[in-house]
Amino acid sequence: MNILKELKLKETIPLYNENSYIKYFQAKVVSCSEQKITEEGQLYQVVLDATAFFPEGGGQPSDRGILDSVQVLDVQESEGIIYHTVTAPLTVGTEVTGEIDWNRRFDLMQHHTAEHIVSGLVHKNYDFDNVGFHMGSDAITIDFNGILTEKDIRNIEWQANQCIYSNISVRAEFPSAGELKEMDYRSKKELTGKVRIVTIPETDVCACCAPHVNFTGEIGCIKLISCQKYKGGVRVSMLCGSRALQDYNKKESSVSEISNLLSAKLYEVQDAVKKMKDENTDLKLSLGNLQKQLLTYKAERIPSDDNFIIFDNEIPPALLRSYGNLLTERCQKVCYIFTSTAQDEYKYVAASKTMDVRTIATELNQTFHGRGGGSREMVRGFLTGTKEEIENYIKELV
Repeated sequence: MNILKELKLKETIPLYNENSYIKYFQAKVVSCSEQKITEEGQLYQVVLDATAFFPEGGGQPSDRGILDSVQVLDVQESEGIIYHTVTAPLTVGTEVTGEIDWNRRFDLMQHHTAEHIVSGLVHKNYDFDNVGFHMGSDAITIDFNGILTEKDIRNIEWQANQCIYSNISVRAEFPSAGELKEMDYRSKKELTGKVRIVTIPETDVCACCAPHVNFTGEIGCIKLISCQKYKGGVRVSMLCGSRALQDYNKKESSVSEISNLLSAKLYEVQDAVKKMKDENTDLKLSLGNLQKQLLTYKAERIPSDDNFIIFDNEIPPALLRSYGNLLTERCQKVCYIFTSTAQDEYKYVAASKTMDVRTIATELNQTFHGRGGGSREMVRGFLTGTKEEIENYIKELV
């Protein structure tokens, strides 16, 4: 900071305020200092007398790009000075050429302008405020302090795209204090000093420092992809432009693949999936009944005895309890049933009508690195060991 004072730099000239479409610019290096060492190596913090790199703010991530051949990884602003985090030092006093990562910047401009449209329309139609805004790499999220239904969301989406089709001019300006006082605009907090107002006629007037597109038509389209309850209101996720197209293509590919797998027409996939789900439910019920009949048949074929030690990998783990109940009718003491889930790994049931099996289960678990529990009459668990080791151990117990 001291070197900035010596050079009498009061603030960095923000070229993006003059023209958000600047891709290249020249500027003088005012300072360069070492920063922390990261995975990218030694980083440096550079201050220029002017920059087209937008610093993180207003809910929008910072720009990226290069200064001469040096990568710009992050840009931040403090008290009017804009700081560029770069991967190599730049010589103080020299003039450098900056190049914005334009594809990334334009994508952010599209989405940020779209956020204004959606937030403005929600406020206009339902009187809810935007209380949170995040521009992620996957989607943009907007938090509103009221509940929007599916019908409301589709209404806002339709109006937002009508705004795009109308190709309305987006205006950014710095009104005087007097003009600002007379304006009705959205803002999440009280603002002082120079305030930048972004206006989309008949749609939104909002205080915002970030770059936006000049015309709404440049957004391409707005798609609201989800809406879920969040902190007493809702969180809406949104995609625009090429990101919306990529999302559509991905979903179309997925639906087409399902269509082919089910031999159903593209617009009949939903009905086909529902039919398959219903059929699957019926099959599970039938299978469950058959499995229970098979267990009853198995149990009836086992001679009565004091103790049962049964290893049967054909028993579904979910039916171990049912099988245990059947066998305790024919067992005088304890019935042990094991079914393998992997090599030397078993799910088990120990059941009895005459003995407390919890103590036995504790010993089994301790000996064979197991876990589980249950009631006096039945415990369920998981063991690790060979069939011979487990069988021999139980025989010694009984």
